[in-house]
Amino acid sequence: MDGLLSIGDFSRMTFLTVKALRHYHEVGLLEPARTDPVSGYRYYRPEQVAQARLIRRLRDLDLPVDDVRTVVQAPDEATRNAVLVEHLDRMSRQLEEVQDTVTSLRRMLADDEEEIAVEYRDEPTTMVIAVREHVEGSAAVSWWIEAFTELHRLLRTAGIERTGPDGAEFPTEFFTEGGAEVTAFVPVDRVPALAGRVEALTRPGRSYAVAVHDGPMVDLDGAYAAVGQRVLERALASDGPVVERYLPLGDEDDLIAHRTEVCWPVTSTPDGTG
Repeated sequence: MDGLLSIGDFSRMTFLTVKALRHYHEVGLLEPARTDPVSGYRYYRPEQVAQARLIRRLRDLDLPVDDVRTVVQAPDEATRNAVLVEHLDRMSRQLEEVQDTVTSLRRMLADDEEEIAVEYRDEPTTMVIAVREHVEGSAAVSWWIEAFTELHRLLRTAGIERTGPDGAEFPTEFFTEGGAEVTAFVPVDRVPALAGRVEALTRPGRSYAVAVHDGPMVDLDGAYAAVGQRVLERALASDGPVVERYLPLGDEDDLIAHRTEVCWPVTSTPDGTG
């Protein structure tokens, strides 16, 4: 038919199923050259094969349909490459997370996990600048980065000094329900003029059992397990959010390179360690 390809031939040439081709038509990603008004049968031009193959490659990389559309319809190479580079960076991060998970699992199966020490401390009442928001577990990392980026920016522009490391409060509901109001905070020596969603808070003094995690994020649950078990053994559990404190390994503005203290609220701090 006028040099057009049937949907069956087009499917064989592109490795795209008829179901996929119909879906891409419906979402405006790959429209057929002609659709029979009576039968609804779709026909494609031979020159659409290259575009279809590109779409399949991009979808094989789990690029979202909207981003595939941006690439296919990009007005210039820079626009197209920006989408692809961002996605490839995201895939690289996911690959690193998978590799960390595999390594962690191998350690668990080999019973090769290091014992984590637990200490106790009393923390005084502290003045902080903070960002509070309901956060779903799946969005916690991106929210965490955005919140501390905003807090650090305010510290720099206001010229005030921090009096301790970054921290975040996670109520029990965050773990049991998969989301809750999380508070990211930075202790400060004075409260500046506030901007955006940043607010000033006073954190009351509390006693904590503390375990330190230094390693991939996937293994952070090990510190939680160690400190939670120790608190249970000593019958010291207290209501209140778990607090994570982030101890920088260098630059205080580097949100990635840090050790994490897991601070579990307790009724009192016994003498000694562990």
